[in-house]
Amino acid sequence: MKKFILLCLVVLAASCSEKDPKEYAAAASNPMFIHNAYEKLTDVIIHDIFSPPVSSRIYAYASIAGYEALITENENYKSLAGQLHGLENFPKPEKGEQYCYQLASIKAIMTVARALTFTVNKYDDFEKETYKAFEDAGVPSSVMDRSMEFGEAIGKHVLAYSKGDNYLQTRGLRYTVKTEGDKWVPTPPQYADAMEPYWATIRTMVIDSASQFPPAPVIPYSKDKNSPYWKELLQVYDTVNNLTEEQKSTAWFWDDNAFVMNVQGHVMFANKKMTPGGHWMAISRTACKNAKKDIYESAEAYLKVALALHEAFICSWHEKFKSEKIRPETVINAEIDPKWATFLQTPPFPEYTSGHSTISAASAEALTSLFGDNFAFTDSTEFKYDHGIRKFESFRKAALDCSVSRLYGGIHYWSGCDEGNKAGVRIGQYVSEKVKTKIK
Repeated sequence: MKKFILLCLVVLAASCSEKDPKEYAAAASNPMFIHNAYEKLTDVIIHDIFSPPVSSRIYAYASIAGYEALITENENYKSLAGQLHGLENFPKPEKGEQYCYQLASIKAIMTVARALTFTVNKYDDFEKETYKAFEDAGVPSSVMDRSMEFGEAIGKHVLAYSKGDNYLQTRGLRYTVKTEGDKWVPTPPQYADAMEPYWATIRTMVIDSASQFPPAPVIPYSKDKNSPYWKELLQVYDTVNNLTEEQKSTAWFWDDNAFVMNVQGHVMFANKKMTPGGHWMAISRTACKNAKKDIYESAEAYLKVALALHEAFICSWHEKFKSEKIRPETVINAEIDPKWATFLQTPPFPEYTSGHSTISAASAEALTSLFGDNFAFTDSTEFKYDHGIRKFESFRKAALDCSVSRLYGGIHYWSGCDEGNKAGVRIGQYVSEKVKTKIK
């Protein structure tokens, strides 16, 4: 009997010593927790050399998990269940128990990140330090354990959802190069196979189908020197031949080529860099930090941008492998100057439309819906990759700057840039309006 009473006293003392949520809420709600999580995810995506479309998929599922775990009991935010195609109700927390949903959110993001990337040991120190920070903030051990379990459950729910998107079924499928002279063929120096030729078959989350937002019809290929095609070809040729330093800076700033092959004599080596999607997720971080957005608003921003990226890549890739438009470099080398070279390295997929233009415009619309159209910011996203720093008056102007950069780089015709931007605007606006996050 004495042992039982002693045990009860110990349990009572432990329960009395646990901090009230209000005592650690401020520290646990620091938005840097979620900013750092996405920065770490981007670092691993770069290291693992995921392609731009695949990277957008990783960001989308991680953002769904992080957002959903965070807003579980926040009456101001709406669940994504039933809003995204095929996404069912999420696991629920145990009634009457205390949770730290900010911690659960980070655990949910990391659960998805570890499952969808390769070099998972790179998360070890980050997670250890992050969870220690929550502990130091005063989150009780029982709440820590319960919250981690809940976050993992949310992450696993999202991973189960991901298995139905046709991704695994498209692994290993290759594109057959056409023999017609107006169709895309591999470009130097890698002459790599086409990247993700079946990406248009990936399940959309918000839009109805990959073909919902088509660009204008492709300008027909022609060797006629007076044809619209030849005029846009010469525009690329002349632009690259007469680049100003500012134009070179613009092209380099938005390069975002995840895997650039360098050739020096008989030596070949590659540089790994940020993807277009990673660039816009980083712009989202900059905007949230500048505007002093809280952790909920930050999770919402990452979610909206990630979903816009995901849908925009599917739409752009649908058109790319429908029109199979040949790259400027191929035609210029064959018909005008065999020694001519692009300023940026041509990525391995058809030209029309510009994927970077499409996803940038879509991301800009998502951010504009949250921050407004006159949100000025300085983008130092890729300063550490020697890509410089640029200032923009708005997200839309940044997207336009990105779009024209593809012409300066010599890798796109202007029609591909312009039509990609236009399609991206419509996709971004649709996603922003369709996905309801706030409960009014």
